[in-house]
Formats: sequence, structure tokens, C-alpha cells
Amino acid sequence: MTNVKNRWLMVIGAMAIHMCIGSVYAWSVYTTPIQSSMNWTLTDVTITFSVAIFFLGLSAALMGKFVEAKGPRVAATLAAVLFGLGTVGSGLAIALESKILLYLTYGVLGGTGLGIGYISPVSMLVKWFPDRRGMATGLAIMGFGFASAISGPAIKLLIDAEGISSTFYILGSIYFVVMFSAAQYLANPPVGYMPERFSQAIATGKKTLKEDLVNITRNEAVKTSRFYGLWIMLFINVTCGIAIISVASPLLQEVIGISALAAASAVGLMGIFNGAGRIAWASISDYLSRPVVFILFFVTQIIAFYLLTTVTSILLFQILLYYIMTCYGGAFASIPAYIGDIFGTKELGAIHGYILTAWALAGLAGPIIIAYVKDTTGSYTSTLYVFVALFFVALITSVLMLANIKKIKTSQALA
Repeated sequence: MTNVKNRWLMVIGAMAIHMCIGSVYAWSVYTTPIQSSMNWTLTDVTITFSVAIFFLGLSAALMGKFVEAKGPRVAATLAAVLFGLGTVGSGLAIALESKILLYLTYGVLGGTGLGIGYISPVSMLVKWFPDRRGMATGLAIMGFGFASAISGPAIKLLIDAEGISSTFYILGSIYFVVMFSAAQYLANPPVGYMPERFSQAIATGKKTLKEDLVNITRNEAVKTSRFYGLWIMLFINVTCGIAIISVASPLLQEVIGISALAAASAVGLMGIFNGAGRIAWASISDYLSRPVVFILFFVTQIIAFYLLTTVTSILLFQILLYYIMTCYGGAFASIPAYIGDIFGTKELGAIHGYILTAWALAGLAGPIIIAYVKDTTGSYTSTLYVFVALFFVALITSVLMLANIKKIKTSQALA
């Protein structure tokens, strides 16, 4: 084991990659400058982000097998090339005033790099941390959640100083260098790897190794009800969370009557709780188990979303929103470990990619649902009741998942 790489450096490499690709969440900082300089509509500019998120989900699903076959270094290197080229190419698109080129570069190229870059290090970390799967993936995905807090101000400063095209050139080059460098250290651990202390603790009986429910391929996984249970839970959690993110500012102003400036500050804090929830909930799941944590997500969010319809206290309303954001981020971080628990690590990256199609569709569904109900009823409050109903569906699904897992464990024990 003396030649085994340092697993904590793997975490740092994964975080570096996720910090770069997570800059997609800061796309809104580009919106107004591009609109004013190109004389494009808000829809024209927003389509770029939608295309990027769609290709994130699509590439994660289609390239999962590639990630498992080629390993994290090759996959993350390809992600660096695609995301770097996509960002630099966006600068060229702005210089040429071409919307189609922007959709192709930032949306298709960059979005594909996003998807591959997202799943590449995550499946690897699950294998490096058999003792703390949730915490390890939580740390990496936390980088994705926090990225906008760093890249947002950086984009604003660069646009003011250098212009929009140059900002894309500079950041695209930085993203490529950071992601490419981080990718070169990434590697899967030796088969059967366990950290020395954990191995000794198991040998002395102080700890026990939690065995995966099964160890199967993606084609076998999609034939199980557990796969669709995970998909439904992630889809509903992301749909409701991303809908709130998309209208957070007007929601705060309408329901509790705070100013636009105060609402903007609250939105900024939501991003911080989104990132913090990723490491917090993922770490908690190592102790409570993934099925129990997902049940907690849905029980508490049913209460939180319902209370949002009645609360008049500015402080309590914001606390509820921040809590919802921790659950939003926490689900993303806990899903990879959950997949490992119930499907094994044989093709974890490929299965994770398939599950992430829920994110791509939820990114479209959430904002559409909240906009439609608001237009129909004239109030955001009605949409919150819709989300409460959706969370009841998610809760039932999560309870059935727990029952199904227990049933399989019981049958395995009797076999």
C-alpha cells in the first residue's frame, strides 16, 4: 500500500474541478451585460444557461460508461478540454455577436464538459472512502455549490475591467489549467482498497464494514424499482428547490414585503446554505444512513413549504428558505453514496449519470411549474401548496425505498 496515492489529495482535486464547473450557477451575472451590449432579449440570454444544464444531464447519462471504462483522469481531462473550450468559445461568440455560436460553445460544449466533469471525480471518491462515502462526495459537490460565490464577483470585476469577451477568454483559460492539472492526479484506488486505520478497526472488531446491497451494472440497475425510486426522489427535490431559487427575490418581496435590496442579500445567503448543506447532510448520512436522511428531507420540507404559506416573520421566512436550500444541496451530495450503497461501485459513475437526468428535467420543470401557477392564480403562495403535494409523493417513495432495502437485506440474511 506504500505506492497508493493520497485520498485527501483526490478530494482536493475533485473540489477544484467542481469549483470550476460550478461557475455555471453564476451565469446570471453575465445576463445584463450581454443583453445591453448585444441588444438581445432576456430569453435569448437565458436559453444559453438552459442548454448548458440540459447537456449537463444528457452527457452525464451518456458518458457514464465512458467514465467507468477510461477512469477519472482521462474523463476529467476531457471535461477540462470541453469546458475550457466552451468558455473561451463563448468569448468568440460575443465578439461575433452570434447567439447560435454562444449556444453551441457555452451550452453544448461547456454543458457536456459540465456533465463529464461532475460525475468523473464523484464515483472515484466513493471508492476511495468506503468508511465515509457521504462526507467525501459531500466535500467535492460542496465545491459546485459554493462556486458561484467566488466566480460571481470575479465575473463582475472582469467584465467591468476587461469587457465580456475577454472575461470569457480569461476565465476559460483559468478553468482549463485548474481542471487539467487536478485531473492528472485522479485515479481509482486498488481493488478492495481500505484505509489502514479503518482496516485495523475492522480487524479488531471496533468497526464493521457495511456491505453494499448488491454490486451490479447500470443495465441491471435500471431494471430495479430502487433506481426509479432514487430518480423520483431527486427529481422532486430538485424541482421544488430550483423553482424556489428561480423566483426567490420576487417571492420574498411579495410574501413578506421586504425590499429588492434585502431580497438580493437573502438570495446570496441561500447560495451559501446550498453549499453548506452538501457537506453537512452528506456527512450526517454516514451515521443515520442514506434512506433515513432522505425521509428527513421530505418530512421536514413538507413542514417548511407549508409554513412558508403562513409565516409573516421576515426572520422565520428566511430561516425556512435557508433550511430548504440545505436540503436541496444535501440531496445532490448524498445521492452518489446512496447509489453505492444499493448498487455497489461496479458502474457507479454510469448509474449516477443516469440518475442525473432527473436534474436536467427538474431544471426545466421547476421554473415552469412555479411560473404557470403564479400566472394562473396570481400568487406564489399557491405554488407552495403544489410543492407540498409533490413532497408527499417523494416521502412515500423514500419510505418504500427503505422498506424495499430492508426486505432485500432480510432475504440475503436468510439465504
